[in-house]
Amino acid sequence: MNLSGAVAMGIFHRLIRYAFLALSIGALVIGIKACSPSVSNQPTAPSSPVAMSPSGSMAMGNKPKININTAILSELDKLEAALGVPALSNKIQASRPYGSIEDLVSKKVISQAQFDQIKNQVTIEEVVLTGEARDVDYMTKLALMKGHMIVAGELLALNKPDQAEPHIGHPVEEIYVDLEEQFQERKVEDFKGVLTQVQDLVKSKPNDPQVKTQYDEAMKAIDQAIAALPETQRQSANFSLQVINGLLETATAEYTASIADGKISAPIEYQDSRGFVAYAQDTVYKSIADQVKQADPKADEQIVTSFTGLRKAWPSAIPPVTPVLTADQVAAKVKQIEMTSAPMLQASIAQ
Repeated sequence: MNLSGAVAMGIFHRLIRYAFLALSIGALVIGIKACSPSVSNQPTAPSSPVAMSPSGSMAMGNKPKININTAILSELDKLEAALGVPALSNKIQASRPYGSIEDLVSKKVISQAQFDQIKNQVTIEEVVLTGEARDVDYMTKLALMKGHMIVAGELLALNKPDQAEPHIGHPVEEIYVDLEEQFQERKVEDFKGVLTQVQDLVKSKPNDPQVKTQYDEAMKAIDQAIAALPETQRQSANFSLQVINGLLETATAEYTASIADGKISAPIEYQDSRGFVAYAQDTVYKSIADQVKQADPKADEQIVTSFTGLRKAWPSAIPPVTPVLTADQVAAKVKQIEMTSAPMLQASIAQ
C-alpha cells in the first residue's frame, strides 16, 4: 500500500473500517466464502435494497460481489490484489459514492481494461441482513473487536504501546458504531466509554498500572456483548463455523494487504490478521472442537492441521521483514478450512 508510513497507513485504512460486516448465504453453501462489511455512514447512490442473509456483498453464482459504495478496505483489498494496483482500495473509497459500477472508469479510478477484469465482482446494491445472518454479522464484528484487542494486549506486553494503541482504537472507532442499534435491541449495556478509556490511557499514560485493569474491563465488556446471543447459538458448530470462516476471510485480505514487494510493509494489517486468526482458533473453534471431532474426527484433524500451518504466518506480534508465508499460501490454508467445514454446513442447511 503506497501511503507514507506503515502506521499512518493502517490508521487511515481504518477510519471507516469493519462496518456492516457479514457473510453471504450463497457463499455459505460452499463453505462461507465471504465476509464483506459495509459502512453505514458513507454516502451512497440510490439503489434498490437486496434482501440477503449474511453479507455486505451480493452473491453471483458461488462468489460474493463487493459493494464499492460500502465495502471496507479489507474487502476492497481483494480488488487491489486481483488487479495488482497499489493503493487501489483507498482510491475506490475516496471516490465514493458511485451511481453505477461503471463509475469506477468514469471517475478514473481504474481503466476500462481493468474494469472488465473485475466487473462481475462488484456491485452498488444495498444489502439487508435478516435472521441468523444478522446474528452471524453481530458475532463476527465482536470477534473482530476481540482480535484487535488480543494483538493489542500482546503489543502492550512487549512494551510497544505506540503499536498497541491503533488496535485498541479500532473497536471503538470503526466497529462499535455499526453495532449500536443491535446493542440496544439486544439490551447490551453501553460500553463505548470503557473502550475509549483504555485507548485514552494508552495514549496518555502507557506505563500506568491502570492500563491492564482498563484493558481487562474492555475485554470483559466485549464478552458481555457476545453473551447477548443465546448460549445454544454460540455453542452451535454451524453458527461458529460461519463466524470462523468470516474471520479467516478478513484475515486473508488483511494479510495480503500487509505485503508489498515481498516485504511486510504494513505492520498494522499483519497484526490485525494475526489477532483475527488467533481468536478464530483459540476461542471460537475451541468452543466447538469436541462437537466437530465427535461428528467427524477427520474433519477436526484437518481443521487443526490447517490452523497449525496457518499460524506459522505470524511468528510474533512484531512482523518479520519478509513474510514467512506468501499471501497465496495463507489463502490456500484458509480455503482448506472452508472446504473442510463445508460438508457440515451443508448438512445443517439440509436439515
